[in-house]
Amino acid sequence: MSEHQSHDHHHEEEGPHCSFSGYMIGFLLSVFLTAIPFWLVMGDVFTSKSLTIVVIMAFAAVQIVVHMIYFLHMNFHSEGGWNMLALLFTAVLLFITLAGSLWVMYHMNANMMPGMG
Repeated sequence: MSEHQSHDHHHEEEGPHCSFSGYMIGFLLSVFLTAIPFWLVMGDVFTSKSLTIVVIMAFAAVQIVVHMIYFLHMNFHSEGGWNMLALLFTAVLLFITLAGSLWVMYHMNANMMPGMG
């Protein structure tokens, strides 16, 4: 009896996205999250280039989450939450590395090339 319960519990952890409808929802969200930024650029919707970049990056971040949930089946319940915890740790390390590198390069440029500013 306990084997049957643990077997059923394993299927519950996979989540509702392991079906055709789950894949179709993920696909449609991916198409939507790709088409909107494409329209923003091609239609020249925002006058500010930096605002367009920020909006496109936001759509890209949401699309990454959609892919992780609907196609990679990552959630806080799979494998006791370790998948998502490992992903969050990786994202934090990536942010620290990129932000630190940009900060160092900016300050090295500002301090090593004083005549250029």
